[in-house]
Amino acid sequence: MTDEIVTTRADGVQQIRLNRPEKKNAITPSMYAAMASAIEAAEEDVQVRVITFTGTGDSFTSGNDIGDFLQRGASLGDDMPVRSFLTSISSATKPLIAGVNGMAVGIGVTLLLHCDLVYAAETATFQLPFTNLGLVPEASSSLLLPQMIGYHRAAELMLLGERFDAKRALAIGLVNAVVAPAELAEVVRTRANALVAKPLSALRATKALLKRAAESVPERMAVESAEFSRLLQSPEAKAIMQAFLDRRKPA
Repeated sequence: MTDEIVTTRADGVQQIRLNRPEKKNAITPSMYAAMASAIEAAEEDVQVRVITFTGTGDSFTSGNDIGDFLQRGASLGDDMPVRSFLTSISSATKPLIAGVNGMAVGIGVTLLLHCDLVYAAETATFQLPFTNLGLVPEASSSLLLPQMIGYHRAAELMLLGERFDAKRALAIGLVNAVVAPAELAEVVRTRANALVAKPLSALRATKALLKRAAESVPERMAVESAEFSRLLQSPEAKAIMQAFLDRRKPA
């Protein structure tokens, strides 16, 4: 692990915080490796229900460390730490929440597409500068962003590579809410605690359904019915419904 990625675990929440403020939290291979390890550990820990991301200082992350890229001749090969991170964040079964506390550039935006809830400070800015750098988007963002916000909006953001503010991010559906900077940490904590209080099996199954590839309505109904029936027989669901009938909070 590296001190440029700080992880804390408490009350069912695993927080991952980018901690390289002097470089606007630009991400190096060792930071990618540390984040991948933290996600994988959180996935395996039965006490962890939710994983959160945020940054230190006035930035979420300014993206990849360009100097490091040029020095190392970085690529997105299967053996690279960035690929390990992208695999771990895209395949995580537990809810992921991002608190965008400032500048989010490149991977700082594309990783949000793999999060389930995203909250931004009013001072946050976003940019997808890949074409500006002679590159193309990564993290499956060329697929996910058009699905999320529509083709023309995604094309404008990705082809022009212009910076946009939190207000626009909210308007196009990239974030769930925009809050005062001083309130961001509490908002993320409150939403994480709300998820921690719910049955993890139900959260995982619902997330998996939301992430499934496009299907016909009958096909999706069949999958939902199978999952609904499976969870209906789970001890958690039975205990919750019995508590409802007894007019008490479930254990």
